[in-house]
Formats: sequence, C-alpha cells, structure tokens
Amino acid sequence: MTEENLTVGRAAELVGVSVKTLHHWDAIGLVRPGGRTSAGYRVYSTEDIARVHRVLVYRELGFPLAEIARLLDDPAADEREHLRRQREQLTERVARLEKMIAAVDRMLTATSGGIRLTPEQQVEIFGDDWDPAWEGKAEERWGDTAQWEQYAERAAARKPDDWRAVAERTHALNADLAAAVRAGVAPGSPEAAALAERHRAGMAAYFDCTYSMHACLGRMFATDPRFAANLDALEPGLATWLRDAIFANARAHGIAPETAVWE
Repeated sequence: MTEENLTVGRAAELVGVSVKTLHHWDAIGLVRPGGRTSAGYRVYSTEDIARVHRVLVYRELGFPLAEIARLLDDPAADEREHLRRQREQLTERVARLEKMIAAVDRMLTATSGGIRLTPEQQVEIFGDDWDPAWEGKAEERWGDTAQWEQYAERAAARKPDDWRAVAERTHALNADLAAAVRAGVAPGSPEAAALAERHRAGMAAYFDCTYSMHACLGRMFATDPRFAANLDALEPGLATWLRDAIFANARAHGIAPETAVWE
C-alpha cells in the first residue's frame, strides 16, 4: 500500500477527519475513493485526497455539502463567484466578532480595574431608603442588555466621590420633580419639559437613554408597583406626573410614547 492509495483509516488520519465522515461523504457521492486493493477494499488516490481537501476548505467557509458537490462536479458552476460571496459573508462575520471581542474587553477592564461600591457605601451615599439588593434584581432583569453593559462599565470606573455627585444630582432632581407636582406644573409645559430633559440626562450616569427608551421608562414608572411606590413616596401622584411629562417630551421629539420601543 503506497501513500497514493490510502485506506479510509489512513486517509482520515492524513486529512484530520473521522472515518465516519469519509464513509458519509462516500455514501452521498461527495468523495468516493476511486481505487481498490486486491482484497476489494476501497482506497483513496492522490486525486481523491485533493478532493477531500477542497471539500474541507468549502466546509470551513460555510458551504453546505450539497452545494460543495455541485461546485466540484458542475462545470457550469461559477466557483469564483461563490467564493467571492462567501468572502463577503466572512468579512461581515469577522466585523461582528471584532465588535463582540471589543465589548468583552471593555467588560473585562470594567470588572477588573474599576471600583464598585460596597453595600454600606451605597446606603451611605444614596440614603437610608436605598436597598443594595436592587442592583442584583436589576441585573436579573436587564443583565443581558447593552444598557446593562454600559452601566457596568460606568459603575466600575467611578470612585465613591463620583457616585456622591450622581446621588446629589438625583436628590436635587427628585426634589424639583416633587415641587413641580405640588405646584401644579402641567406635563407638556416648558417647565415640565425641562425637568423631563434633566431626568433623561440623568440616566446618562447609567446608560445612553434615547427618547424612545425614556418613554418606555415613563410607562414603567407608572405601572410597576415598586417604581410607582418609590416615586409617590416623594410626592403623591409623582409617578403618573413623571410619566406624563416624559411622554409629552417624547412627543415633542417625534416619538409616539404609547408605542415606543426600547431602542
């Protein structure tokens, strides 16, 4: 037996596939060994092995076996055009993978190099009514979103003094929102629009918030019992008022708040 006439086992070892794979390719007519030993066993010639290698290349590029067979056997098949199209698809896949790698790198940097607040620091900075368990609950709910990824990056990069500044801005905004409700400020008025913009801008401490996302948050503030209770504890009716102010501001920026989606 020479290297030009290989048994299925030796051919499989040489090209790096299983014997089962070669048997399957033989059965479907993709690569059929052309020779036989004196005992009647089928063997692979140099040309057969070359065909196996071409199949492996096409399979690595993502071609289905049926299309590979057509490319190899149909003289009218445009092999170069198929390869050109497959190259475009591979280039797009590489771009997507590079974006994913960059996102993972950012998360690694955030989780390894940043500073996260302890539960005690959270209560000290955000107040006695702050529950450190909220972050874990939020991660369960939104942990697979791009916005949570942004939050994790930004949170990990902040020092306690940075969080104190965030908390001070939040407390000041909450006080102004409550005062607006007490004063009867109408949602949609310039004053309410300014407060809605401050609220949306305040979300940048956590993630980039579009007007459509802000409208979704407004709906949640009024309908989720936990959010509504926290807002109404600041001023009765604040949850509904904030939703209406956010909705009016979203409409002013071309968003239909009732049907807004998270984008």
